[in-house]
Amino acid sequence: MIAAGIAILASAVATEPPAPPAPEEKPAGEPAVRARLTPAQLFDFAARAAAQGDTKTAEAALHALTGNPDRDIRNEARFRLAKLLSGPLKRKAEAAILLRHILDETPNAAPVRLELARLDAEMGHMGAAARELRAAQAIGLPPEVSRTVRFYQQALDAMRPIGGSIELAIAPDSNVNRATTASALNTVIGDFTLSRDARATSGIGGIARGQAFARVPIDPRFTLLARLSGSASLYRDPEFDDVIVAPQVGPEWAKGPDRISLSAGPGWRWYGGTPYTFSVSEALDWQHRLGKRGQIRAGLSHAFVKNSLNTLETGVAWGGTLGLDRAFSARFGGGMMVNANRQGARDAGYATTGFGVSPYLFREVGHATLTATLSYGHLAADDRLDLFTDRRVDNAYGLSLAATLRQIRVGSLSPLIRLRLDRNQSTVQIYDYKRVAGEVGLASAF
Repeated sequence: MIAAGIAILASAVATEPPAPPAPEEKPAGEPAVRARLTPAQLFDFAARAAAQGDTKTAEAALHALTGNPDRDIRNEARFRLAKLLSGPLKRKAEAAILLRHILDETPNAAPVRLELARLDAEMGHMGAAARELRAAQAIGLPPEVSRTVRFYQQALDAMRPIGGSIELAIAPDSNVNRATTASALNTVIGDFTLSRDARATSGIGGIARGQAFARVPIDPRFTLLARLSGSASLYRDPEFDDVIVAPQVGPEWAKGPDRISLSAGPGWRWYGGTPYTFSVSEALDWQHRLGKRGQIRAGLSHAFVKNSLNTLETGVAWGGTLGLDRAFSARFGGGMMVNANRQGARDAGYATTGFGVSPYLFREVGHATLTATLSYGHLAADDRLDLFTDRRVDNAYGLSLAATLRQIRVGSLSPLIRLRLDRNQSTVQIYDYKRVAGEVGLASAF
């Protein structure tokens, strides 16, 4: 229903492509040395083949035109081929990639963005569909189409079928255990020499991150959403392996520009192959659209965290987040996230209060999406630990640069390159560290 409506919008704003050059006429009686179809004739040939049900021939003809040196001709061929793939051939993921290639060259093509939003909606990528609708509005649409787009934005916010995402990467890291580089530790009873595994250790590992979700409609406004998220950082030395698994389930309510969800579930973390923490958490999230181009997000969370390696760190955690996302244009956008947290513990030296801020920008350049994120976090302990002379106070700084390269792909995955710089300044030496980490791998293209 929603995807069909978006398709109607795409046709409402579509314009006829520039007509390909007409075939050159030869004088009467001149013999033809070889048969050669012009782009216009090949488009017509593909259309007739598709109308007769010969989709294989139509696909081959349109695919040949996607390599034409004229941008208008190859993009028209991509658009028609995407319609063929998403319709009779039922290959929606390939069709979406073709539409993305068009937008890489002509980012202000509103009909293409609306068609991509339709495909994303049909494939269950509701977040991606909503982003394309916001980008289309940033380009500018006729008033009657703009009003209808806002209606479908509301509908997209209210539904999510089964889906998921995944990242796989090789990750060189200068400090896999986020530890100090100091060889000795100052304490109230003198200096202690740190063992090699207690200091900063570099390594190359494999990283996997993923999330799967499913939604069961209860009524037009209420759904039941179940999610399973997880991550794994695995190294040659299993002492530094870090694995997290967290299922959550709960109801979601949507009305107009607002969406509210409540979720709860357990979480497990293993470090070095040993159980590290077990948690039971609850979260309340709210999302609200702001005009044509933006949205605001807010969340509250509560969790009981049991630390299996150090029972003095066991306690109750509270957290809050507030975020703003905005599309400045069809290819440029950004936002900011602020957060606050409170971690209780049996020992006041491990109980902390903190806050952070994280602005980001993204830009589409050719066949790549570039993202830059800054972060700052402040954390303070309630009291000093008995072993140390000072109460823990941290100031953490971070910079992340990432690029998704869509021109190269494996199925629906595209190469991802990410660089991360971290610096944590702490009054307690054992928490003071520097880190440079990279990732080269594959990520979901949409």
